[in-house]
Amino acid sequence: MKKNTITTLIALSVFSSTQIYADQSFLNVSYDPTREFYQEYNSKFAAFWKKGTGQEITFKQSHGGSGKQARAVATGLQADVVTLALANDIDEIVTAGLIDKNWQKEFPNNSAPYTSTIVFLVKKGNPKKIKDWNDLTQSGVEIITPNPKTGGAPRWIYLSAWGYALKQPGGNDVKARELVKKLYKNVKVLDSGARGSLTTFAERGIGDVLLSWENEALLATQGLGQEKYDIIYPSISILAEPSVAIVDKTVDKNGNRHLAKGYLNYLYSPQGQALAAKYHFRPRNAQVAAKYTQKFPKQNTFTIDQVFGGWAKAQKTHFANGAIYDQIVAEK
Repeated sequence: MKKNTITTLIALSVFSSTQIYADQSFLNVSYDPTREFYQEYNSKFAAFWKKGTGQEITFKQSHGGSGKQARAVATGLQADVVTLALANDIDEIVTAGLIDKNWQKEFPNNSAPYTSTIVFLVKKGNPKKIKDWNDLTQSGVEIITPNPKTGGAPRWIYLSAWGYALKQPGGNDVKARELVKKLYKNVKVLDSGARGSLTTFAERGIGDVLLSWENEALLATQGLGQEKYDIIYPSISILAEPSVAIVDKTVDKNGNRHLAKGYLNYLYSPQGQALAAKYHFRPRNAQVAAKYTQKFPKQNTFTIDQVFGGWAKAQKTHFANGAIYDQIVAEK
């Protein structure tokens, strides 16, 4: 990581003293739970960039379910960069011809600067005694979770449950499908994105448990939320790796490539990593992560490559039209 940090800082310091920058705007299209993070990040990066270049940047943000956001960019939304919930959503934009197919090699950690995982947010005292994935299938448990067809978090959630079932003694795809089918039978509200589900559970008071990004659960338990909710870490969950990329077609047209590279590189700097941790994303930088061990407990995780053979295969098998998720919904 030390080498990556040095490389990052060198890349960030490449401000040509002879180049004159015009003031301009810049759009980051992101997913639901990153609103607060990128609001402060944009402010910090704007000051950093202006100090190095003298250039004023007007940063704009767009947020929503990750799948919907990817489709918006693929069909015309002029993003300079995308910071989405999962690699497959960026691959959709690649298919549209707007991002280079080797985008994951452009930045460290396969262009995933921070991580998260999937947890359960329950009412204080955990009245339904929900401790693990199998508890979600019990009769009378009302689940709040987003829709895997529109959001990124719900696909990580679905695959976490499936992977848990596979890793149980005697686990196989038949048993995993049965567990996931029972889980979705207990879903009370299926919102389009993670932030909508958090609102349904925490503000509208619907449901017994919210299946959530860890960062959203930590957000909900701040302040008065400490007295209302508990976070439950299941026995095993998935290592969620939100991904970032430059939208090549846009930056080649508007001249923002240098800016876009600096913007995403800054996510890997100690300052960017500390800011990610502040907003409840797990930092990749080991030195930064060491300062947040109390905030982020150790969690037994598996990766999508280890269990599902990568996002392309998982998307085709589970979430494409007519695939397993659609079949399960039809069977309910």
